[in-house]
Amino acid sequence: MRHFGHIAPAVRKRLFYREPGEFTPASPARLLSAALGATLYSPATRPRLADDVVKQGARGVVSMVLCLEDSIGDADVTAGEENLVHQFADLAGRPAADLPLLFIRVRAPEQIPDLVRRLGPSVRLLSGFVLPKFTAERGIPFLEALTTAESGSGHRLYAMPVLESPELLYRETRVETLEGIFRAVDKYRDRVLALRLGVTDFCSSYGLRRGPDMTAYDIQVVASVISDVVNMLARADGTGFTVTGPVWEYFRVQERMFKPLLRQSPFHEVQAVALREKLIEHAMDGLLREISLDRANGLLGKTCIHPSHVLPVHALSVVSHEEFSDAQDILRPERGGGGVLRSAYTNKMNEVKPHRAWAERTLLRAEVFGVANEDIGFVELLAAGLGD
Repeated sequence: MRHFGHIAPAVRKRLFYREPGEFTPASPARLLSAALGATLYSPATRPRLADDVVKQGARGVVSMVLCLEDSIGDADVTAGEENLVHQFADLAGRPAADLPLLFIRVRAPEQIPDLVRRLGPSVRLLSGFVLPKFTAERGIPFLEALTTAESGSGHRLYAMPVLESPELLYRETRVETLEGIFRAVDKYRDRVLALRLGVTDFCSSYGLRRGPDMTAYDIQVVASVISDVVNMLARADGTGFTVTGPVWEYFRVQERMFKPLLRQSPFHEVQAVALREKLIEHAMDGLLREISLDRANGLLGKTCIHPSHVLPVHALSVVSHEEFSDAQDILRPERGGGGVLRSAYTNKMNEVKPHRAWAERTLLRAEVFGVANEDIGFVELLAAGLGD
């Protein structure tokens, strides 16, 4: 699979200076964690879940979470588990190349080995489990259960803990909770693919909900948690983990609303600006700003609850030609001794040592999301992804 793999090769060639690379569920964890992109959640109870997975994969989704937790009622868990077993058996008969990375969000540790056992041979389609309300105390049993299930099945399984507990939010317990989380995920580092932020739960602790024109970073109590999570769990010194961006709750702007607007523009500069204004009018500005702020604050990828969010996340994850040029210059072998140099775009100074970690992360992102051609921006990538 690859990002933007659903668009025609000729179109990719026009859009990309360096096309997104291919990856598989067996790719190295460092690459997979960067490649998750917009991770689309779906309730595990959907009766045509297998069809939904295939359809979303054909539309460019590369990672999905099939949820047995908050997205379904307490009384529906048993039915959800049974449906997952049935739907995975259905998917096992389809071409694996068409499927996204699949994860199951569970409620309790004991569900992990039980589901792996019940999935049988179709467990080969499962990439891992999402672990809710993760703290050291609650998380260790989940990680132990995952280790047991992996050993019993002989199939590689990753964990994606969700950071959403009140202990993490409250100032008086935050540092201790973060320290405990770090010890837990560090012990199981080879099994933890990424850490996910549960901002909706954070907001609920204070009766808050951001509007469509606001981002998670505008809610100060939430922004402070994101800051501390990145500070303690996403460092670029080799001890950190990939941390993904929070969910965006609004989805009234759907693909059918974009397509007529995008088809009307050949993407000359003035028309592209006008199109951006139309997108803003349709309440997408909050999502676009939050995606940009996610990346600026050290997050990569995003939890999504609607298919219309996927392409904006991926389009804004593509590395610009300017970013790629800067990153390559900084990492040239002859720059190993440090120093300062003017960028090839002659609009900034690149400091080799301070910007090295940024450059390494940028090239990793380029490997999975590609590098846009000089004249290609977000609007063109969005248009191409939506197609006709």
